[in-house]
Amino acid sequence: MTSTEVPATHSSVPVVVPALQRWSADAGSLALADGFQVLWADSSLEATARQLVSEIAELAGLTGTAASAENMGAGTGDLVLVLDPALDFGTDNSTAAAEGYVLTVGTGVVLASRTSTGVFWATRSLLQMLLASTELPCGTAVDWPNYPVRGFMLDVGRRFSQLGYLADMVRYMGWFKLNTFLVHLNDNEIAKDTKRSWDVAEQAFRLESKNPWFAGLAATDGSYTRAEWDSLEELAAAHHVNLVPEIDVPAHARSLIKWKPELGLNGGDSDMLDLSRPEATELVKELFTEFVPWFAGPVVHFGADEYAKDHEAEYKQFFNEISAHVRSLGKQPMAWGSLSTMANGAGNPETGYNRDVVICAWNNEWYSGQAAVADGYKIINTNDEFLYIVPFADYYHGGPLDGRLLFETWEPHVFGEGKNLYPQHPQLLGAASALWNDLVLKDYDESVMHSMIEPTFGLLAQKMWRGVVPGMDYEAFMSGAGTVSRWPGREFLQ
Repeated sequence: MTSTEVPATHSSVPVVVPALQRWSADAGSLALADGFQVLWADSSLEATARQLVSEIAELAGLTGTAASAENMGAGTGDLVLVLDPALDFGTDNSTAAAEGYVLTVGTGVVLASRTSTGVFWATRSLLQMLLASTELPCGTAVDWPNYPVRGFMLDVGRRFSQLGYLADMVRYMGWFKLNTFLVHLNDNEIAKDTKRSWDVAEQAFRLESKNPWFAGLAATDGSYTRAEWDSLEELAAAHHVNLVPEIDVPAHARSLIKWKPELGLNGGDSDMLDLSRPEATELVKELFTEFVPWFAGPVVHFGADEYAKDHEAEYKQFFNEISAHVRSLGKQPMAWGSLSTMANGAGNPETGYNRDVVICAWNNEWYSGQAAVADGYKIINTNDEFLYIVPFADYYHGGPLDGRLLFETWEPHVFGEGKNLYPQHPQLLGAASALWNDLVLKDYDESVMHSMIEPTFGLLAQKMWRGVVPGMDYEAFMSGAGTVSRWPGREFLQ
């Protein structure tokens, strides 16, 4: 068979979201039919193989089996999952080695990668191709992400989300090859907006420990037990999604002050810890010591945003102590960018702020991506103007994000207001959109939240994975995205 690499907008390119980096078309097609086998060439791929059989049955209505390739050879129409540590992707992008894959359709289908993560992403592409037709076009896809962090953040601190919804979000993220799920685990109402006193302000901490020392901390309107969190971690691992749990301190900490009133700023009339009291920092260390063992992923977020600007000295000591403590517990610390407003930058590396922290650059005034990079941080673009949904608010986006604006003007290096980086800057890890439940007095649920997330989710994945596809306009992209809007395994979102 002859092979021709075709442009991404050519009609013979399979519709996959995010779009394939490269597609080389061959003559002919392969009809996948009942009785197919999914064979794994490495035992670490067995679970993925069995999951793929189940998902093909769900999405394409075809029945098959899974087996080890050591026990039987591949026949016509079979699917083979392969780990190949020497696989060449023809790119110098460092993410290809960790997450890239090669998907070849001929007399059968071979899904190959250097890693199990890459093989899993290949199965997502195959499943999306099968949504269009079980008659697969012959050819070879070579695919990899431009950025290693492709994420979404959900605020469950201000509004509890049932565990089933978090599980469906893991499946949904994996469907679009998004790999970083930030879960904001504690927060409180914005009292200056609701005009209510801190005594009656809604607040919550969403992890429920059996340790009696933490009795009274977990929210009574919804929290996650260790067993529930473990189940979410297990599902996330199966879908190659990293959970990044966030315990937000020293501001947004009304739940801690409700629990330990003596540690609150202004005599407890606040949502900020009083960092002049060493006991406040020690309490936070105890929190991370207790809960970090729950977390399987490599990164833990400690918040660090929007603290009182006239307490910068105490804030710096806190930032450095807590980031070092998280590191001592074996995790990479992450924080919201706040250092332009708090301290006019991170200062001298020896005497200023700890640089061993990944910064979420959420606001150009508080700490722009440019400023954080200049100070030496690795960053994630979480820009509020482009990427924040706040349901029913009259600021940021009170409903879905602006899809056309994102498609035509945004990529992970874009922060707006003259603060852009250059594409694939070495300190730019990627991006994450967010849904914040600021308006605690509004009545809505997970289905409403999802209706606001869904319209641009695949579009954001496209921009984080590949970026602009030459010659493809917004309408064409959204039309294609509509063809892959079904995703397997959903349980909560029926």
